[in-house]
Amino acid sequence: MKIETFVTGIIGTNTYLGINENTGEAVLVDPAACPKKLLSYIHEEKIQVKAILLTHGHFDHIMGIDEFRDHYEVPVYVGENEKELICDAHWNQSDIYTNGYVFRDAIYVKDQEVLNIAGFSFQVFHTPGHTPGGVCYYEAAEKILFSGDTLFCNSVGRTDFEGGSMSDLIRGIKEKLMPLPDDTKVLPGHMNATTIGHERKYNPFL
Repeated sequence: MKIETFVTGIIGTNTYLGINENTGEAVLVDPAACPKKLLSYIHEEKIQVKAILLTHGHFDHIMGIDEFRDHYEVPVYVGENEKELICDAHWNQSDIYTNGYVFRDAIYVKDQEVLNIAGFSFQVFHTPGHTPGGVCYYEAAEKILFSGDTLFCNSVGRTDFEGGSMSDLIRGIKEKLMPLPDDTKVLPGHMNATTIGHERKYNPFL
């Protein structure tokens, strides 16, 4: 899997393209916006995006969905416990920064479900705490984890928003993410990439 990172939206969200180098197929993770540089890259490299994976439903991870789907009509996946948040402009905080945005056409996925997309197998880990339905996507063969706002380099996600829980967040990280191999690359929703081994050793929250 080749990873291309685009920092998008007003809060600097990491939007990822996970590209199958053998086929040119890809997944798009957390499109906070849909900048021209993202569309140009997909067009110029002849990338075939097969799906959008959402780690959670906060506005800074979802507001590029409609514009992207105007160009590429692909399915959108999100955790099953995130339906209320992603469909509520106040709860997803989009009404603070915009006129409000909701998305009601998602496919809802369950904890431990495996999504076979673009030649990859993404295991869904339900990791509530930042939001009630937040999930991470793990590709075991590639040792890549899209962690959203659950796990950051030397930090964890905020839990002071509505529906947040620090105890749930830490429990999910310890039980589901920390058992992964040390060299698993963690691609968070903001800031720099890290590894499971680094976080196990140095993350002060764990």
